[in-house]
Amino acid sequence: MNTHEESGEEELSDYIIQLSIQDSCQDAFLKSAAREMLRHTFAFRESDSRGWLPLHRAASQPVLEVLETVLTLAAQGLSLEERTAAGGETALTLAVKAGLVQHVKSLLEHGASPQSTNSKNESPLLLAVRAGSLEMTYTLVSHGAWVEQVCRKKWTAIHEAARVGNADIMMLLLRNGGCVNQKDVTGVTPLAVAAEQGHFHITEILLHCGSQVNSQACNGESVLLDAAGSGNTACIQLLLDNGANPNLPSITGHLPIHKAAHAGHYDALKMLIPLTTKKAIKEAGQSPVHSAAEGGQSRCLRLLLACGFDVNYRMNTRNSENYRDMRRSALYFAVSNGDVECTKILLAAGAKTDLDPLCCLLVAVRSGRYEIVKLLLEAKADVNCYFTVVSDTVFPTALQYCLKDEVMMRLLLNNGYKVERCFLCHHDNGCDAKEDVDGKIPFCEFMCLCCLMHLAGSVIRTLLDYVNHVHICSKLRLILEKQKEWPEIREILSSPRSLRHLCRLKIRRRLTLKRLKNPEIMNSHVFPPRLKSFILYQELDLYSQDPERIM
Repeated sequence: MNTHEESGEEELSDYIIQLSIQDSCQDAFLKSAAREMLRHTFAFRESDSRGWLPLHRAASQPVLEVLETVLTLAAQGLSLEERTAAGGETALTLAVKAGLVQHVKSLLEHGASPQSTNSKNESPLLLAVRAGSLEMTYTLVSHGAWVEQVCRKKWTAIHEAARVGNADIMMLLLRNGGCVNQKDVTGVTPLAVAAEQGHFHITEILLHCGSQVNSQACNGESVLLDAAGSGNTACIQLLLDNGANPNLPSITGHLPIHKAAHAGHYDALKMLIPLTTKKAIKEAGQSPVHSAAEGGQSRCLRLLLACGFDVNYRMNTRNSENYRDMRRSALYFAVSNGDVECTKILLAAGAKTDLDPLCCLLVAVRSGRYEIVKLLLEAKADVNCYFTVVSDTVFPTALQYCLKDEVMMRLLLNNGYKVERCFLCHHDNGCDAKEDVDGKIPFCEFMCLCCLMHLAGSVIRTLLDYVNHVHICSKLRLILEKQKEWPEIREILSSPRSLRHLCRLKIRRRLTLKRLKNPEIMNSHVFPPRLKSFILYQELDLYSQDPERIM
């Protein structure tokens, strides 16, 4: 051993000795202070700034002799049921919380009531079980603690033992009158608590003692549904072996299979799939595919689709109304979560993009999800869809969600957005467009909103890359003339468009959007790579050019 190691050991040894001396001095000080206070009994009735009496401090500190010194005053009229100002703790509840078994025994022997509770109506027994202390629990029970005493939420020591998962404590409580079917204020039984926590042995004990396996809480959630949430397959199998019904719905219609899918418990889901009936899922009003998509559980999603679940199953109206956007499809959940992987899985399985009141594409555009927008467009999502609930516009809705985002705008424009409709209005004798714009908001008026005026120049300049000659109405012109882009826009409007530009527009119009989105056609020998790139505006696809920088 070298000199440095010897020096380090000596320092450590000195430090340990100092700590020991400090603890001894502190214990000695506390003992002497307590004896000194016996000469001034009035001091035991004075509380500190927290509303604690000396009794409370003595019960929560580790030196037993200090507590016993204070307890000698009990014979002189000192109450052991005095409570702290904050929390309403008694000396006994404080001792239990501190895990001081000997203090608990001493307080009980001096007459402290094992039934006295704190302001939350939590009994010493409940707190002892929560601490996982078998010795404290036994001490309290042997001194007459009520096993069935409830706290404010009707939660019993049995509930707490089921949550903690201590089999010895559970058996002790059950031998001393614990009820296995007692429900708390939400209707939850100890069995449901044990199942939710995935405590197999506790679940087994409670079932053996007569706990009702198909008990439901106030919200209709069954014990098996709680077990499915834990993902413990041993617990699930145990409940099933004891008669648990996998087709018992909650008030919201959810089944155990929904819970397992949402939580991503693959093995539990695999167990429940063959046991769940189609009738139960139909009555539930939503598929486990919805649950897996909502929870972002791609592995479970693949399993469900492989087992034949309908990728386009629509939620019923009752369940749909739980969401402000009235969503119906599983794809909507994946898109609204920004979940690229689940979106890919659903689209590959044939998910339709237009099953919801608000189209999935609009959700992705509004959220700035470039990759999801690209996936949806490749899956033939309608780039020219409308959502008229908020505002009925002449131009397709998607554009209004990305006016500040040129990358997103060009993703839409390159994929067939009807730019011409942005230049239809009733101003300047636009009689030809009268039928199209009656009662609807034209693009020029939309851009006149004070929060959008400053964007008009950049937006119109971008749109001009996708149209032939267009007329700018007087209302829109007034705004544009104040924008820095106006000279360039005026030059484009006053000059003939290039033959190259006109050819691209003509080819795209003749091909139609349906053919442009068909990979078989666009990848055929008819279109050489350079021509294909030209037709599809690939030089203007800002996202594909540098997706990492944009993200």
